[in-house]
Amino acid sequence: QVQVVESGGGLVQAGGSLRLTCSASKDTFSTITMGWFRQAPGKEREFVAAIDWSRGITYYADTVKGRFTISRGNVKNTVYLQMNYLKPVDTAVYYCNAGGGLSGTYRPSDYWGQGTQVTVSS
Repeated sequence: QVQVVESGGGLVQAGGSLRLTCSASKDTFSTITMGWFRQAPGKEREFVAAIDWSRGITYYADTVKGRFTISRGNVKNTVYLQMNYLKPVDTAVYYCNAGGGLSGTYRPSDYWGQGTQVTVSS
């Protein structure tokens, strides 16, 4: 059983920063990929960023490019999402996904975390 755990959400003013952390409990994947998604109230879940942990290759949604950075942690299967210059439209529950397919786009696996709330006030 793979467990995916996110942390680091919270309330921040527009223009501020937050860092989310995601850890996957078990390395069962031949290629370690991890991605972040978010879901705002009344909207579908959308892709934010992804990383090939082994090679450090990253992908971003256009809406967050230049503001968000996904990076590897020192511990295997740990990634961070550094979010800078946050906007009220970034308000959502952020979910981490582990072990998805990464080839141009990130196709999520069945392994999701429970989500962490990010609220950006204006």
